Parts: sequence; C-alpha cells; structure tokens
Amino acid sequence: MAHESFAFSPSALRSLRLQRELLERDDRRRALARGSAQRRLLPATPRAPPSPPRRRQPCRDPAVHNALFAGDLPRVQSIFRDEAAANLVLEMVSEELVWSPEQGLWVLSPRRQQTSALRIAAARGYEDCARHLLLRGAAVNAVVGGRAPLHDSAAAPHPNCARLLLAFGADPNVLSADGSAPLHLCTAPHSLRCAELLLAHGAQVNLGTRERQVTALHVAARQGLLAHVELYLHHGADPSRRTHQGETPLNAAAAAAERPEDAERFLRVAERLLAAGADPGAAGRKGHTPLHNACANGHPALARLLLRHGANATVPNGAGDTPMDCALHAVLEYREQRPEETIALLLDHGALPARPKMLRLCCQHPPALEVMLNAYDRVPPADGWVEAVPPELWEEHQEFYASAVRMAGRPRRLQHLARVAIRRHLGARCHTAVPRLALPPPLRRYLQLPIEGLIS
Repeated sequence: MAHESFAFSPSALRSLRLQRELLERDDRRRALARGSAQRRLLPATPRAPPSPPRRRQPCRDPAVHNALFAGDLPRVQSIFRDEAAANLVLEMVSEELVWSPEQGLWVLSPRRQQTSALRIAAARGYEDCARHLLLRGAAVNAVVGGRAPLHDSAAAPHPNCARLLLAFGADPNVLSADGSAPLHLCTAPHSLRCAELLLAHGAQVNLGTRERQVTALHVAARQGLLAHVELYLHHGADPSRRTHQGETPLNAAAAAAERPEDAERFLRVAERLLAAGADPGAAGRKGHTPLHNACANGHPALARLLLRHGANATVPNGAGDTPMDCALHAVLEYREQRPEETIALLLDHGALPARPKMLRLCCQHPPALEVMLNAYDRVPPADGWVEAVPPELWEEHQEFYASAVRMAGRPRRLQHLARVAIRRHLGARCHTAVPRLALPPPLRRYLQLPIEGLIS
C-alpha cells in the first residue's frame, strides 16, 4: 500500500484547491501589510523622476499599407483590432526630385510622409474600412501628416465617407497644417455634395484660411464653380470678403478666367457675384481690379459685364497700367478672342487712346490696330510700330498697312474729325448715347468705330 496513490474524490480535490487559494491569498495580504509598515517607519526617499514616454514609432509595414490602399476589409479587420492599432501613425517613403546646389543638378531624395489608417480609407472612399476603424476607436479629428480624415474625403471627394465621419463627430471646421478647413478643399464640380454635407453640419461659410484668409467663396470663384458659388451665397457667404492680399471672390474669378474654353463658366460666376452685391471696381493684388484681369485675359464678354455694372475703364493698377494697357498686352496671345472688341468697349466707356509707343503691342492684329488708330484725330507716326509687323503678315494685309503708313502724320478727313469730336464730347457716355442719337443707322455705326480694313 506504501507505493499506491491515495484516491481522492472530485469534491475532495475541489476542497483542497480552495484551501490552497485561501492560504496563498492570506500570505499575499500579510506581505502587503509588512511592506506598508516598513514604508511608514523608514525615512522618506526621493522618488525617481518618471521616465519620458517613449516616442511612438510609425508603422512602415507594406502589408498594412497595402491592405488600406486596396480597401481589403477582412485584412483591415484582422490588423486593426483595438484603439491603439486604429490610431497607428503610418509612414511612407517615396522618391522625389530635388535640386542639389552642391551638385548642380536634380537628384532623387527620399520623402517621408505620415498619415493615418482613417485618412487613407476616407481619401479612397472605403466606407466599410472607415467604419471599422471608427468603431475600433480611431480619432476622427486627428490631424496626422497635416490633414484630418475629413479633409481627404472632401478633397477626393467622397460624400459617403464625409457623411460617415460627420456622423461620428468630425469637426467640419477642423484646420489642416496649412490652415485650410474641409470646405476649402471642395474644388471639383462633383464635390458639391460634400460641401452641402459640411454646411449642414455647421461648417462656417465665411471661415478664412489661417494665413491668407481665403474663404470657400474665393475658392469656388477661382475654380469657376457656379453651383458652389450659389450654394455658399445661399448660406450667407460674403461676396465682399477680402483675402490678406485684398482679393475679393470677383477678383479671383476674373483673374482665373485665362483659358478661352473656360470663359463662359467664369462669366456666369461673375454675373452671380455681381447680382449678390460684389464690387466691380474692388482693387485686389497689385491694385488689379476685375476689369484689369478681364482685359489681361482677353475676355471681352466679362469686360462688357463689368463695365455695365460700373467698372472704371480709366483707373490704373499698382504699376500704373490702365485696363487699356492690359488689353493691348493681351492682343497677341488672345487674337482669336477678338481683342478689338475689348479695345472698342474701353474707348466707349471713356478710356483714352493708347500712347503711340503702345501701338507695337497691337500692330500684328490689324482689327485691333485699326480701332486704336481711329481713336486719334491724327494717325501717329508709323516708325514706332511698322518694324514689328512680320513680312508675311504685311503681305497678307498689305492694303490696310499701306493705308495706315500713308495716313501717318497727315490730317484726317473732316468726317473722321467730326467723329472724334463727338466721341470726345460724349466721353464715357458713348456706349449709351451713340445708339440713341437721331442719326441715320450708317452714321451711328460709323461713330462706333467699325472695322473697315482701311485707314482713310
């Protein structure tokens, strides 16, 4: 019997385990009591300063990055299981060309960019991945790598992700590192739904960027987004609000209307801003008014609209250039946009004829040169511009150029002198008074400086 084990019943074994746990607990309690007594009796010792928190290392694992960029929900769920994982800082390294002064050439240099898992999901419209991250505790307003997730969803744009983020408490006015709110990043035509969601959740329509004080209305006007402009004005956007450089939304629209194919939509934006009370004569950056910009961009329809709303055709900008000077500088670049119409418009609204030395700027476009020469009572000497005319252009329009050179410095016909006298008397009223004069239609048309192809 000495070598045989004693047979315990299950109830006896449970009793023994319970007794052992009670004894171990009593031992721990007595040890804690002894330690507390010793600390009360011993002199106090200075406590060591707490060690600084360890800096969180960004995640550079390509597998994690690939799961997010691909929107692979099962892998995202398996990787991001808790709050710590959902708020990981992800770092990516890409090569970019930078100028090396030492070597005197462009070299590839590594560029590190940080972001968050929620930013990646929001920027790519992966709503299910974004929801999983938010449910696991991802910080919805965390600005990582310069932006919050709401910035990315608005810039993409992805209204579904923007709606989700806002439902989880995203701040519609959160500022990025460069001081932009999500509404400032609604720059594409199909971002209108994102803009509507942001405004519905409390986005401040007149909030300016941190340094330049650019509002959402400035951005929409600069992009030629008529629907956005109407939305912002409906929500109380101020069409007279100025940036740090003094630009109004109308300045922004007129300055951006550079391409002929975009002329129509910028014209519609300008019409809407003027209807909302925008100042057609507000001088912005470098003293440019919207009319200066419209003339510099070869946009006669926009120039006509601004003049109809009271823009001044004679005011100089910061460099001393008038709208006429800007229109002449644009003749060559925008010769297909009928720059002679802009020149005639300015003359009809009181602009003075260009200085003779400025004729070089329009001499390679005969219609513009004809309108300008007919604004003088005597044609200026041709030696200031005749050498700038290419031989092939001279040959194509020989009759016109020959007549302009022949009349240089000579008295004009009495009919032309009467035209100049009437126009000078009417001044800035030419555009309204001439059509109402009790004259035969051919004479009224003659007063409006028509293109005839000759200088006589």
